[in-house]
This record gives sequence, structure tokens and C-alpha cells, in this order.
Amino acid sequence: MKLILRAIGKVHEPFVKEGVEMFTKRIGNYFPVEWSIIPMPKNAGNLHEKELKKKEGETILQSLQKDDYVVLLDERGKQLSSEGFAQFIQARANESTKNLVFLIGGSYGVSEEVMQRANYKWSLSQLVFPHQLVRLIIAEQVYRACSIIKNEKYHHQ
Repeated sequence: MKLILRAIGKVHEPFVKEGVEMFTKRIGNYFPVEWSIIPMPKNAGNLHEKELKKKEGETILQSLQKDDYVVLLDERGKQLSSEGFAQFIQARANESTKNLVFLIGGSYGVSEEVMQRANYKWSLSQLVFPHQLVRLIIAEQVYRACSIIKNEKYHHQ
């Protein structure tokens, strides 16, 4: 199974880049992994929220393959413990999922079409985090889940 972490927006800020790269490299010891940053549409600042979500949604949907299992980060999604998240990833591996895609939408969320395409909606917290920080949190949590699956000590350090 390949893990794909995908986000709408700009490249990683320097304060995030180092951590994301470190955890992504560590994840690579368990699963093939890649980051994909989807650029914001041209003139995004001039677009109405609905139009921006629509354009971002079209780009997101074009980037997905038919059999991708899409985990959408959404504030209304289900919250999981670290152990529960590890079980979730293991279950996808057991199902022979080809690509497990973690998707961070734009600042206004995602279009209804992307929402419907998602196989699972996951909420990190009831708190709101900056998108750049969410990238780092996801990378760390995926690594933590991998270490839990392999019964390694990282989770309890």
C-alpha cells in the first residue's frame, strides 16, 4: 500500500518542511510514501469562496485514481485515538488498498463533489490548526501509527 499525503496550497513553509521531511522519511521505512502539494488556482484571492472550492475540487478530483481510498481531513469527521488510527491504517493494508490518500483541502474546505468522493472523513481535533501545521501533524501521526502497528517504542517515548 502506498500512502499519499496531499494538500491544497503553497509549498511547505521552512518551519514545517524539516519536520514533514523527517517524518515522511521515517514513514518510508514502513510504506512507500509521497507528498503532493496542489497549487491554489490562479487568482484565488479574487474568487468567491464557492468558486474557489469548485476549482480546487476539480483539481483534486483529477488528481485521484478510481481505486484510491481517500481520507479527507474535515472538522466534522470522526476523531480517532492514535491506536485507533493505527488500526484504521492496518485495516486498509489488510484490504489490499493500493493507495491511501490523506487529503487536506483549502482554507474554505472542499467542494461537495470532493466530500462525496471521500471514503472516510477524519478530524484531527475540535481545534482549528493552520494548514501548514496540519501537514506536520498528519506526517507525525502517520509515522506514530506505523510505529504502533509494528509495536515499536516511539508511541511511548
